[in-house]
Amino acid sequence: MLLHTVRPNIVQAIRAYRVDDLSEAAQHEGQHFLYANLGEAQTKQEVLEQIAQSFLFPGHFGKNLDALYDCMTDLVHKAGPQTGFVVVLDQLPDNARFDREAREQLLDVFRDAADFWAERRIPFRCFYSFR
Repeated sequence: MLLHTVRPNIVQAIRAYRVDDLSEAAQHEGQHFLYANLGEAQTKQEVLEQIAQSFLFPGHFGKNLDALYDCMTDLVHKAGPQTGFVVVLDQLPDNARFDREAREQLLDVFRDAADFWAERRIPFRCFYSFR
């Protein structure tokens, strides 16, 4: 799979893409591959904790949506030049404790991050699945 077939700054369902193919494509393009398996998470807090652990966020990560945005944008931007990002949020919960509104709020953070990186002409592709 080549990333040039996917719009460069987008948040979309993983659909026909395989995680391994996305990882290989990111590696081929020299881009960061960030993967979080959220299969055990049930709540917003657990989702944020799993993302923070999977993406190796700093210990002071505030475990809220604003802190998530800061880690996905400003913190990384200040680390130096970036080549691009492929993010996979695998098995987002779909239950009463993490309902549609919570999922949309989370995905909005990644949409905002995609916009942030688009302004800097850095590709940021985020793929997600539900369990």
